[in-house]
Amino acid sequence: MTSTATSARSIIDNVGGVENIRSLTHCATRLRFELVDAGKADTQALDGVDGVLGVVPQSGDRLQVICGGGVESMFSAINALPEMVNKGQPTDAEIKAQARSKARGRFSWLDNFFEYLSDSFRPILGVLLGASLIIATTAVLDALHIVDFRAADKSATWVFVDAMWRAVFYFLPIMVAYNAAKKLRIDPWLGGTIMAALMTPNFISLSDPNVVSETTCTTNETLGTTSCTSNIFGLPMQLNDYGGQVFVPLMMVAVLALVFHGLKKIFPASAQMVFVPFFSMLVMIPVTAFLIGPLGVWMGTGIGSGLAWMNTNAPFVFAILIPMLYPFLVPLGLHWPLNALMLINIQTLGYDFIQGPMGVWNFACFGATAGVLVISLRERDLRMRQTAFGALAAGLFGGISEPSLYGIHLRFKRIYPRMLLGCFAGGLTIAFLSAPFNGVQTHAFAFTSLLTISVFNPMWIYGVSIAVAFIVAMTAIILTDYRTPEEREAARAAVSANAEGTDAAAGVGAGGTTLATEEEVAGAEHAAGATTAVGAPVAGEVVTLADAGDAVFASGALGEGVGIIPAESAILAPVSGTLRTVAKSGHAFGIKTDDGVEVLVHVGIDTVKMDGAGFDVAVAKGQRIEAGDLLVTVDFDAVTAAGYATTVLMTVTNSKALGTVKPGAPASVNAGDPVIAIESAAL
Repeated sequence: MTSTATSARSIIDNVGGVENIRSLTHCATRLRFELVDAGKADTQALDGVDGVLGVVPQSGDRLQVICGGGVESMFSAINALPEMVNKGQPTDAEIKAQARSKARGRFSWLDNFFEYLSDSFRPILGVLLGASLIIATTAVLDALHIVDFRAADKSATWVFVDAMWRAVFYFLPIMVAYNAAKKLRIDPWLGGTIMAALMTPNFISLSDPNVVSETTCTTNETLGTTSCTSNIFGLPMQLNDYGGQVFVPLMMVAVLALVFHGLKKIFPASAQMVFVPFFSMLVMIPVTAFLIGPLGVWMGTGIGSGLAWMNTNAPFVFAILIPMLYPFLVPLGLHWPLNALMLINIQTLGYDFIQGPMGVWNFACFGATAGVLVISLRERDLRMRQTAFGALAAGLFGGISEPSLYGIHLRFKRIYPRMLLGCFAGGLTIAFLSAPFNGVQTHAFAFTSLLTISVFNPMWIYGVSIAVAFIVAMTAIILTDYRTPEEREAARAAVSANAEGTDAAAGVGAGGTTLATEEEVAGAEHAAGATTAVGAPVAGEVVTLADAGDAVFASGALGEGVGIIPAESAILAPVSGTLRTVAKSGHAFGIKTDDGVEVLVHVGIDTVKMDGAGFDVAVAKGQRIEAGDLLVTVDFDAVTAAGYATTVLMTVTNSKALGTVKPGAPASVNAGDPVIAIESAAL
C-alpha cells in the first residue's frame, strides 16, 4: 500500500470509520467531512497522519482536514477505498440529514452563508490561477518590450493570447452561477444557463440603438460612461455588460433556489425534468434582467466606488487596513466578498487597487512560515520542516495561504501577533511609497505570488512592500519563536525521542503508563548521584495526567508526570538545577538538572490567559535554584474566579531519553515529597 493510500486509510479510521461519514468533498486545500457524530473523530490522531497539515472542527458535525496541495490525491485515495463507494456524493436522504445536522450549530446559518460564497469560487481557483499566470507572463514580455501588452493595435497572435485569459474573467458569472447552484442543490446547468442568457450576442445587441430601435443610450459627461435602456414587454430594462460580474450570479442563484425548490414541490417527480427547468427559466431570466442584474451591478459598483474613494482620500488608512484585516477574514471565508470586489473593479474601472495591499498580507503570511521553517531546520524538527516547506512553496509560487494558515499559523497562537507586524510594516511601506501614484494598481486578477509581481504597477513599490512584510514577519518569528514554552519543550522532547529511534523502556507512554509504587518513590529520594526523584512542587492531592484535565499533558507529549490539586499558594522547585524557562505570565517553569533531567512545572490549565494576574514570580530565567526554593506564589482564588483549573502539572519532558520514569500513584503529599521516580538518568 502506498503512503497516500495508508494516510487515506488512517484518515477514514480516525474520523470514526466510513459509517460515521455523511458526505465528503474537497476544496483547494481541505477535505470537507460531514459526519454523523463529530465526537467520534480523533482530531489528535488525524493531526498526526502523514500528509495532514491540520484539523479544523466546525459546527454541525462538520470537520475539515487540511492537506494543502496534496488534497486531490488524498481525496482520490480515500474514494478509491472499497467501503467509500458513493460517499463522495450524498444521497437525497443524506442531504436532508446534512441540513438537520447543520441546524444544530449555534451559528450554522452564518457558516452556511460564507460557505455559499466560498464554495461558489473554490472550484474555479485553478483556472483563475492559470489565467493570472498567463497575464503575468505577458506582463513580463511587455516589460522586456517584446510585445506592447496594452496596445490597441496588437497582432492577431496577441489578441488570441488575450482571449486565453479573458475567457476566464468574462465568463466568470456563468462559472459562479454553476457552482452556486450546485451548492444550493439546484441543477447547476440551470444556474449557468440563466446567467448565460444575459451574455449572449442577442442580449448584447440590445445595447446598440442602430440594431434595436427601442433602445436609448445616455452619456454621463462627468464619469465618461454610457448607459442604455430598452423597452421589453413594454417595460424599461437597464442594459448592462455582465461579463466579469460576480454579485449578480450570487444573488440570482439565491432567488432561483426558492423558485426551483418551490416548483419541485408543485410538480410530480415524473414531470419535474421538463417543467421545473422550463418555469425556472421563464421566471428567472426576466427577473434577473429587469431586477437582480441592475441591482447587483449597482451594489458592486457602489461598494467599489466607496473603496476607491477611501483609496484616493485616505490612502494611508486603506493601505494599512487591508493587510491588517485579511489575516482575520481568510480563515473565516470572509475574504471572498473582497475578492469579488477586485473582479468588479477590473470590470468597471479597468483596474484594481485592493490586490496590492492584499499582497502585503500574503507575503507577511509566507514570511511567518519561512520563520517557522528556519526554526524547524535549526532544531531538526522533521515534521514541522516538511509542513512549513510545503506551505511556503504553495504560497510563494501559487499565492495560496491556506496551507500556512491551517497547517501552522492557527495552531500556534504566538504567530499571529508577529505576522501582523509584517502586515503593518508592509502596509506602511506601500502607503508611503505609493502615495504619489494613487496606490498600487493591477489590470488583472492575480494570485499574489512571486510569479505575478510583474502585473502590479508601480512594480518596484509592490516588490519592496511585500519584501518588507516578508522579512519583518520572518525575523519576528526567528527572534521570538512561534511556540509557548510548553509547546517548545514538547517539540524538543519529540525530536529527542525521534533521534533516539525507539520508545523509552516499559512504563513510559500515555495510556500505558506504569505507576511507581510507594516504595519505589520513597526509595528514590535516598539514592545518591544522578537525579532519581522529582519532588512535589506544592502540597496537595496527586492525580494522574489522564485525570488532570489537559489533553496535551494527558497525551504524554510533554513527558511522564503527575498533576497535583494544590492545597497551598507557594510553588516550590521540585529539583535542583538551572531555570531554562520562566514564562512571563508566571504559570510555567522549565528546570534542567546538572545530570540532564528536564522538568516542567505548569501552574493551572490555560492560566497563560491571565497574563500574570495573581502570579508573584520569585525567580528569573538562567537562575540557579535548589530543590525547595520558591518559584512563584499564586492566588488560586483569582485563578478559580477567572474560570481556570488550579491543577499544577509537572512532567519530565525528556522522559523518552531517560531509562524509566514512573509517576507516583494518587495520594496526599507535602511539598518536596517525591512524586516521580527516575530509575536511570544517564544521558
